Amino acid sequence: MKEQREKRVVVIGAGIVGASLAYHLAVKGASVTLVEAADIASGVTATSFAWITTSHRGPDPIAALRGEAINDYHRLETQLPGLNIRWTGALSYGANSRALQQPSAHRLSRSQILDLEPNLKNPPEHALYVAEEGALDAVHATHTLVGGAQTLGAKVLTQTQVLGFKTANGRVTGVETAKGIIDADVVVMAAGTGISTLADMLGAPLPIHASPSIFIRYTAQSNLVQTLISSPEMEVRQAADGTLLAAEDYLGDAVENQPMAIALRTANTIRHELHGVDSIEPELACIGLRPIPADNLPIIGYLPNVEGVYICVMHPGVALAAIVGRLASEEINDGKTSTAFGPCRPDRFFQL
Repeated sequence: MKEQREKRVVVIGAGIVGASLAYHLAVKGASVTLVEAADIASGVTATSFAWITTSHRGPDPIAALRGEAINDYHRLETQLPGLNIRWTGALSYGANSRALQQPSAHRLSRSQILDLEPNLKNPPEHALYVAEEGALDAVHATHTLVGGAQTLGAKVLTQTQVLGFKTANGRVTGVETAKGIIDADVVVMAAGTGISTLADMLGAPLPIHASPSIFIRYTAQSNLVQTLISSPEMEVRQAADGTLLAAEDYLGDAVENQPMAIALRTANTIRHELHGVDSIEPELACIGLRPIPADNLPIIGYLPNVEGVYICVMHPGVALAAIVGRLASEEINDGKTSTAFGPCRPDRFFQL
């Protein structure tokens, strides 16, 4: 009986989604090469607020996928304890909690809110609290996933831009880089907004919009925030080292809306909203470009018109990285179709 050869998989993009795919494929015994044009976690992953949430506003076509996202992170952290996920729970109120679809959310009174967040100066009358939710350091987590993949034999090539694709009889059989051709049975595109350019090379354009947002990191004293707070005034959480993290909407390119200007305004808001803010200084303020498919649903699965290419792009990437990595690796390596990916297939953009 002929022994089955390891499936050769090239994953393009070393953000948290690509890293999760590389890790899960390596766990399954695939021969994995992770290719990154810049450095590990240097794209939108580096600017992610990294909220692991299953909450959604309005009808949710991917409820089956989103609903298992947290469970998959618990599975993943048993395999890779170095992920260092902080399961603090998330507190939402005001406009940010209206129409929130989250069966496990608890409605808290003002006194209960203050039990969780005693530093709030202006606690609302009511808020929604989801105890199961948390957050992580997306850059650290990505490096941990890549390290786990390497331990299992995956190769990692950074500073390696994909210049084109090797094809034969309508099938992609490898990727062309400045360092040479890398042969593959399957090529996985997990390069966020960069997927548009890659797909164009194959004559298979995908409508992926680069949506800007502001990510801010502050130096501040510890224990200002206990949970993750999402309110009309601020969206903040505190890392294990005391760093205060905030996410803000992108308001345009005017001088007064540059990232550092927004960071300073947000710092004033935080002082107004929290007791005990003796000092708060912006350490980093930058724009991240989130990959948003045209219909706001993930694009996951094989291209219908080019064999051998699997697409994996979504927002929120951090929240879904663990479950998508597991299910996509089953499709790619084992040929097992995931029903949870039903609404996410690329072929919806290629129908006549």
